[in-house]
Amino acid sequence: MAADHLEAAGLEVLDRNWRCTHGELDLVASDGCELVVVEVKTRRSTAFGTPAEAVTWRKLARLRRLAAAWLSAHDEHPQSVRIDVVAVTVPRRGGPQVEHLKGVA
Repeated sequence: MAADHLEAAGLEVLDRNWRCTHGELDLVASDGCELVVVEVKTRRSTAFGTPAEAVTWRKLARLRRLAAAWLSAHDEHPQSVRIDVVAVTVPRRGGPQVEHLKGVA
């Protein structure tokens, strides 16, 4: 669902669930000349906070390290790198709600 949302917004998904010894990236995309590392968080409710609130400064630091590892493993040379969060809330009733937060770090 998150990848479909990004593609509908004009991004090109380059990788899904990429793993290395340091961890995993949910999605890696291209937005023109910019590489976008995307953390996807899903929750059924906001009783314990929104999905985006689950992305802590420690998680962001890890995503930066993983972005560097991804770039080392691939022949991509973006002008810049940004970290986005796609927050998905799937309530018991109604359809899922997707929020795309750009450039969180």
